[in-house]
Amino acid sequence: MTEADLLDLARISIMTMIKVAAPMLLVGLVVGLLISIFQTLTQIQEQTLTFVPKMLLGFGSIIIFMPYMLQTMTDFWKMILDRIIAGGSG
Repeated sequence: MTEADLLDLARISIMTMIKVAAPMLLVGLVVGLLISIFQTLTQIQEQTLTFVPKMLLGFGSIIIFMPYMLQTMTDFWKMILDRIIAGGSG
């Protein structure tokens, strides 16, 4: 395996990580932003107000996006195993 192959594998790994984590992170970002706007408009400054909705919607997004995340990880591992079988080239 050459240095270029390792760099390519690292790039693919990072992109896969981003694809798998993005749905949950985006949901958390949107929920946090909406709750912050709500807190600003109502002047309610309760620190625990963001925790429960973020947690519930975070778990909900995991359930909703699980097929996509599982397919992304499966495709990644198939590619890794194909490279291993091919002797590191590919």
